[in-house]
Amino acid sequence: MIVILAGGTGSIKLVRGFSSIVDDVVIISNVADNFWYYDLYICPDIDTVIYGLSKTLDRERGWGIQNDTFNFLNRFKEIGGSSWFHIGDQDLAIHIIRTFMLHNKKSLSEVTDYLTKKFSIKNKILPISDDHYETRFVTKTHKDLHIQEFWVQYKGLLDISNIYYKNINNVHTNPKALSALDDAEMIIIAPGNPISSIGPMVTLTDFNIKLSEHKHKVFAISPLIGSNAISGPAVRYLQNNNIDISPFGIAKFYSNFIAHLVISNTDSKYAQKIRNLGINTIETNIIMNNLVDEINLARKLLNKK
Repeated sequence: MIVILAGGTGSIKLVRGFSSIVDDVVIISNVADNFWYYDLYICPDIDTVIYGLSKTLDRERGWGIQNDTFNFLNRFKEIGGSSWFHIGDQDLAIHIIRTFMLHNKKSLSEVTDYLTKKFSIKNKILPISDDHYETRFVTKTHKDLHIQEFWVQYKGLLDISNIYYKNINNVHTNPKALSALDDAEMIIIAPGNPISSIGPMVTLTDFNIKLSEHKHKVFAISPLIGSNAISGPAVRYLQNNNIDISPFGIAKFYSNFIAHLVISNTDSKYAQKIRNLGINTIETNIIMNNLVDEINLARKLLNKK
């Protein structure tokens, strides 16, 4: 069994690559992006995995359902509703049924399992927790914003003074996620944002400890090539947390629980410094522009387990 820690729009590429060549893949998904919007419970990272594995994801945007329409959103805006968060008509159906099931005492894990089956997905998708907690941004003007508000509503333009995980001390890790780490042949941290996509998961104390126990089989894909993010705002978030903007900085940040870091074959200059941390390096192409790239990276990792 291969376990992948996934969050953000970039993680689905690696998940898709492994799912194409391995039957038994378990995806542990970040949930700190989840939020309530007009009394609908939205789960961006979980939905991206569901849509990506069911081949319904809008790959150009990286989120939502391909060829979706926005009739609801347009009408909603016309009658005075807030429309900063784009919900397509097909996407809306998922949020409604999820919210209905949650209100009827189903756990997020149960709802996710139900949706996985409805989308005919063979792999298991496990929320890191059934509890609600949030990645939040405090701006220099003292706004305290959910990550979706910060990044989508305000376009990520506000200056950041702090990033934190609200309610994390009251969160219980999904027991099935912990068991999956025990059962895995290989654990892979997808190239998601270390602060906003992977950080909310590895900051959970019992999950962090369990990862550390299985350190020898934990691989991470660098989200950086040199000092540039492959995609998204990783550099900005790392800077805010005083983390070196390089594959070495990623290795140091993850050093407590990874034994292997996959870096770009253009980043060999960082390899020795990373190995000095006791972390093996694997140098290869980590840019996934298409399914062939996704499968090739998955195969490269499988050959290293």
